[in-house]
Amino acid sequence: MSMTPPASVPGSGLSAGGLRELLSADARQVAPLLLGAVLTHEGRDGLVSVRITEVEAYLGPHDSPHPDPGSHTFRGATARNAPMFGPAGHLYVYFTYGMHHCANIVCGPAGVASAVLLRAGEIVAGEDLALTRRPTSKASTDLASGPARLATALGITTADSGRDALGAPFRLELPALQAVDVSAGPRVGVSGAGGTHDYPWRFWLNGDPTVSRYKAAKVRPG
Repeated sequence: MSMTPPASVPGSGLSAGGLRELLSADARQVAPLLLGAVLTHEGRDGLVSVRITEVEAYLGPHDSPHPDPGSHTFRGATARNAPMFGPAGHLYVYFTYGMHHCANIVCGPAGVASAVLLRAGEIVAGEDLALTRRPTSKASTDLASGPARLATALGITTADSGRDALGAPFRLELPALQAVDVSAGPRVGVSGAGGTHDYPWRFWLNGDPTVSRYKAAKVRPG
């Protein structure tokens, strides 16, 4: 489904406080605003910046005003998903398949679970370091094409879950103008109702070579 959002990004160039207020809105509204934004992580071994090209919005528990069967919080709060209930602008990082980290930006007001998964992006600074972290990449467009690749390229792990993405060693900068060639559709690899067209909460930049390929969740044998 194609969509044409406003040309200007409200809050681009804001202070951390203003940006946090913007991120405190509904994750479904925040997600398209993050397309074209640049997330930077300056760690001990150097700096890497990623321009975000694909995201997914996730909401709250089954008993919340906006239940989301695809969300990690659907069955309620746990030690792992606690950052999703925290203040906007912080990271929620989870470990999956015993080998991959995936990074989210927490959205909504504190106490209301929601976040935006960073699905894919383009390395715009620190490509040599990103290549060191992702030596199997065959092209620069592969370095952050997919949520696990993006987190690896940025050097983000579960040790960063709960940390503030708007303060050192992180920095989040919105684009001056919001992209107009944007599409929305079902989320990738989400099983059950949460992965259907009833939840078109994946947003991406049309034609960008770093956007990951859509894959429906595998149906497990009963």
